[in-house]
Amino acid sequence: MASEHIHIPRLKREFAEKKIGRREFLRLATLLGLSASAAYSYVGGPRGGRFAARAEVAMPRGGKIRIGMKVLDVSIPHIISRTSASNIVRQVTDYLTMTGHDNITKPCLLESWAPSDDLMTWTLHLRKGVKWHNGRDFIADDVIWNFRNVLDEETGSSVLGLMMGYMLEEYQEGGTARTRLWDANAIERLDAHTVRLNCKSPQLAVPEHLFHYPFVILDPEEGGAFEPGSNGLGAFDLLDHQIGKVSVLKARRDYWRDGPYLDTLEFVDLGDDPTGEIDALAYKRLDGIDIADIIQLEAFKLMPHLKMYEVATASTAVVRGKVTQVPFNDPRVRKAMRLAIDCALTQDLVHGDRGMPAEHHHICPVHPEYAKLPAPRQDVAMAKKLLAEAGYPNGTDIGVIDCPSTPSWQFNAVQAMVEQWRTAGIVCKINLMSSKDFWANWNTTRLGFTEWSHRPLGIMALGLGYRSGVPWNESEYSNPEFDRLLTEAEGILDTDRRRSVMAKIGKVMQEDGPIVQPLWRSELTFMDKRVKGFQMHPTTYIFGNELALDS
Repeated sequence: MASEHIHIPRLKREFAEKKIGRREFLRLATLLGLSASAAYSYVGGPRGGRFAARAEVAMPRGGKIRIGMKVLDVSIPHIISRTSASNIVRQVTDYLTMTGHDNITKPCLLESWAPSDDLMTWTLHLRKGVKWHNGRDFIADDVIWNFRNVLDEETGSSVLGLMMGYMLEEYQEGGTARTRLWDANAIERLDAHTVRLNCKSPQLAVPEHLFHYPFVILDPEEGGAFEPGSNGLGAFDLLDHQIGKVSVLKARRDYWRDGPYLDTLEFVDLGDDPTGEIDALAYKRLDGIDIADIIQLEAFKLMPHLKMYEVATASTAVVRGKVTQVPFNDPRVRKAMRLAIDCALTQDLVHGDRGMPAEHHHICPVHPEYAKLPAPRQDVAMAKKLLAEAGYPNGTDIGVIDCPSTPSWQFNAVQAMVEQWRTAGIVCKINLMSSKDFWANWNTTRLGFTEWSHRPLGIMALGLGYRSGVPWNESEYSNPEFDRLLTEAEGILDTDRRRSVMAKIGKVMQEDGPIVQPLWRSELTFMDKRVKGFQMHPTTYIFGNELALDS
């Protein structure tokens, strides 16, 4: 960038006046195009000296690392819905940006970006000299094809939920609501290495959206498909992929970034029984796992060859019913379900001190735009009153809630909530499903308990899960006021104004929203101490090019 964005001086002033904290300054300044090094130089370098340490220590080379993880279908990366699937695809190809372990978004396939003063135009400068595995140059046309593919409603990508407010418009076709790019020049090619996004409304979080895990950059010549041998821009080639069994990746020596240091990276699926991973790590058949279940914690801590990693996150799970179906179509029933729950008790029973109670609005205290509202309190009497007003004076049977059997904390949470609902006259049975069966139908089931990964911004989770008509809106919730406020919040830079709007969104969710959300969770995992270069990412991403193995 030739000069700082017009709003950077304001952020510096707000930081100096302690109106915003270090984390929020870093995130906002880098979103506005300030380099991470320049942003850190203003507030102090990365804590712990991680980047300097990595530069000084030579990483061992060679060897194979085996990580326990669900091995899922990755055949159409732009529609994947699990982070474990993205952990396979991201080894083969790359993203335009990367939100690191510090939750700060930096360029990846982009060299830089430049938003206009009004946040209505984003100019994306591609990194020159990057080549696809087959030797073809990576150019603007590749980026434009990927944008058009993820924003095509026929693709069904969750990216629609993030970009609906600023890149798309709704229209009617034969009585059916459809979406399309809001303008023919919404995605503009300036030259072979420059793409411009011309937005319908201001948007602050474009760089964050470019690292949403289904938005991996695919080779247009392969039409959005992915399989062993697929072309990519990443550090590995996919050699073998057997769903439910194993995914094998071989390192390349022509990667444009640092690494890879390994010869081979394997992901091994040991099924739903958590004891399988315990045994495999104990007998060193695995070198680590992507996520540890809370019930595995004590067993892993007894193994001296393992190192524990933990990070506070906005990971959660929510109860949601289809609001288009009885009784969830009545907001009084939905609110009664929330009032019957003691979030602090549920969180403590399920995750102890490795998390915090939630507030039924999917905006976490770790999110920079979090607006503190009065903590929800259990009120069984009010829950019963609302049910009576909704036509259920003697309570109601809400049917069966689908719940995956792993990780185990989810069943424990659902069991705790079912018992608490019963005190308010809300009867519910639990359908415990294999994770495979649950995730095959997660967004079509009538009533379910769905895990949601960490998102660096609360507005991202809200856009993905609750904006009207988007693919991951599993509850089919549609509230015009919510949509309006969300689009407004997405374009506000001023901290106080943005939090004011987020407070309104939080109240809409607490009064009318589709979810019961009991808790936030810390994510934790274990790796063999011989594994070098690993850090726990809040979204449980694994970057194979950073890993090495001590012999």
